[in-house]
Amino acid sequence: MKITVVGAGHVGATVAQQIAQQELAREVVLVDILEGIPQGKGLDLWETAPVLGSDTRLRGTNAYEDTAGSDICVITAGVARKPGMSRDDLLETNKKIVKSVTESLVKHSPKSILVVVSNPLDVMCYVALKTSGFPHARVFGMAGILDTARYRAFLAEDLGISVRDIQAIVLGGHGDSMVPLPRYTTIAGIPLSEWMSPDRIEKHVDRTRNGGAEIVGYLKTGSAYYAPGAAVAEMVEALVKNSKRILPCSAWLNGEYGLREVYIGVPVVLGAKGIEKIVEVALTPEEKAALETSAGHVKGVMERMAL
Repeated sequence: MKITVVGAGHVGATVAQQIAQQELAREVVLVDILEGIPQGKGLDLWETAPVLGSDTRLRGTNAYEDTAGSDICVITAGVARKPGMSRDDLLETNKKIVKSVTESLVKHSPKSILVVVSNPLDVMCYVALKTSGFPHARVFGMAGILDTARYRAFLAEDLGISVRDIQAIVLGGHGDSMVPLPRYTTIAGIPLSEWMSPDRIEKHVDRTRNGGAEIVGYLKTGSAYYAPGAAVAEMVEALVKNSKRILPCSAWLNGEYGLREVYIGVPVVLGAKGIEKIVEVALTPEEKAALETSAGHVKGVMERMAL
């Protein structure tokens, strides 16, 4: 496997580090338009290999020619959110960046799988899909894994239990309109409702919806990158190992959940070919309405773009 990570910022560098440490590829290429940044970070990361015992070759570059023949391309390039800025505020700037990046990747790696991380996530997946011309099974986004990770972390902290015993699903757009499903949340197979009251659950649901903004508020000049990096690595591992993991990702829907021609977060089966199946779960009328509202928001943004 050869894997390219576009964007040598905090998220991109963390993704490259995670992939290399787990030896998910023979080669990782970190590419960015800023001269010296990907080269410096790539060299620094490569120099950790003898300490960590990883034989994955990691290097940085400004040239997309060096990414040729990549099996998986992770797109993290774009402007990060600042305090008070919504994901949609990033739309126009990041649309141009993701479009340009996708064109370069497709030129040199026409058979690759594209994993989008740039925000606003669901809409940037659409930009990558339209620009690449790839089948939608090979263009999808990292969203729900990060959202469920935050949700599970908050629950584990509150209950004083291991995060490993918590299973959860989060649907919808990656942002304020996400749709956590407490009804499908279990702890060691026991429904969450047996562990805490509805009000207490709702507190964590609300914090999950605003999880990204909470971190931006602390950092002031940046956004989250450790948890997003780990979430991307989990997706890459499922692709590389063809492990058929069921993970929540931003996927293109064509009738599933009653939605069409929109990217939205849903559970999918991830394997070597990308998204091999979209998993549909039964929703209550309230949950379905919330998902439709979330999808409507994403679709409204998509329709404002000229692609």
